[in-house]
Amino acid sequence: MINSKILKIASNTKCFGLKNTYTHKSNIKNSKCGDRIKVEVVVKEKKIKSLRYETEACILCEASASLLARKIKLFSTKDYKKDIKELNESIRKNVEYLPIKFLVFKDLINKSNISRFDCIMLPFNALLKALKL
Repeated sequence: MINSKILKIASNTKCFGLKNTYTHKSNIKNSKCGDRIKVEVVVKEKKIKSLRYETEACILCEASASLLARKIKLFSTKDYKKDIKELNESIRKNVEYLPIKFLVFKDLINKSNISRFDCIMLPFNALLKALKL
């Protein structure tokens, strides 16, 4: 369900727009709904320093990309694949439980949005692809 919190998250476009300054980049499409995202990532010393994005996507994907870009420093290249695997496993078990690193995504990842989980995960998967993990 789309609520005012999700709209507020999506409306923060601080990291929206590609600048052609990156160490890694990717372009990915959600085969289920057609959402698209392009990401540019800057990695230094195995730390993710920044993420910029452009989307042609639903509001949930937009909000997810916006929040991920702003919270990208929570993740390192070393642990990112493991973190995403942990998130996917916890969602399959109980959508109400989120790993600590993902608590900032609680307004997006919840029971009312679980059917749109692929839309929410698209920015995360684009980052996985960019980092070739």
